Amino acid sequence: MMENHQSGGNSGGSDRVDADRPVRVYADGIYDLFHFGHARALEQAKKSFTNTYLLVGCCNDQITHKYKGKTVMTEDERYESLRHCKWVDEVIPDAPWVINQEFLDKHEIDFVAHDALPYADASGAGNDVYEFVKAMGRFKETKRTEGISTSDILMRIVKDYNQYVLRNLDRGYSRKDLGVSYVKEKRLRVNRRLMKLQEKVKEQQERVGEKIQSVAKTASMTRNEWVENADRLVAGFLEMFEEGCHKMGTAIRDRIQEHLRGQQPRDGYLMQDGEDGPITDDDEDYFEEYGEYFDDDNEDYEEYYD
Repeated sequence: MMENHQSGGNSGGSDRVDADRPVRVYADGIYDLFHFGHARALEQAKKSFTNTYLLVGCCNDQITHKYKGKTVMTEDERYESLRHCKWVDEVIPDAPWVINQEFLDKHEIDFVAHDALPYADASGAGNDVYEFVKAMGRFKETKRTEGISTSDILMRIVKDYNQYVLRNLDRGYSRKDLGVSYVKEKRLRVNRRLMKLQEKVKEQQERVGEKIQSVAKTASMTRNEWVENADRLVAGFLEMFEEGCHKMGTAIRDRIQEHLRGQQPRDGYLMQDGEDGPITDDDEDYFEEYGEYFDDDNEDYEEYYD
């Protein structure tokens, strides 16, 4: 006997299934860098009916890289992430890119759950992967979570790439682990050191301002007189200090670039802007000579502010 199960969403067709067993709902995807947006979509699929058995298909690396692009996580890592999601009852590895009737029958799937956006199949004709289940009335629409996606996460990493490189260098990864050249590593450390110096200058400016205000009150002078003199003196000091820091940093970078240009005939090619050529033992000795001024454990600069 066929009876209606209570539905938690719009099925696009009849919800008539056997009331004596759970409704078998299938959801599929790549699930790279598994995040709460994925989990919420699976939660919606799980709650499509009052009694749901949720099967989740995940495509392998080969088919994913072919049709969607490179993933961060391997197929086994993506499968295992899904197994630890509380809404998932069963994971189907090596899921097909396009599901068909044979696949539905093999896994006894009653409904397919996914967001309603059309997804192109493998034909190249722009056909929707889920068109045939939609036409059959066996499609359950889920809603995407705004503000989170695998692409968004990757964009954040790419945007702040240099910060994440330094983060992992600080945590013990080698530059070779990160695919970073010796020159790139030194350049990042120098730039970070200069940023720290700028922060120190700002902190010192605030301290000087506070001390001047305190002295002004003690001497019973008008605030405007002290502010006028303080701004002039502090501005002059900061201008000279920042100019000196800038000249020092520029000189070091110029010497580095000059040294690299001197190595180009030996390397056999000219480096393009932003590229790093082969690094020799002489190069590393050179950078050690000038890079030590900006090493993270060099505390000489802090002494000027303490």
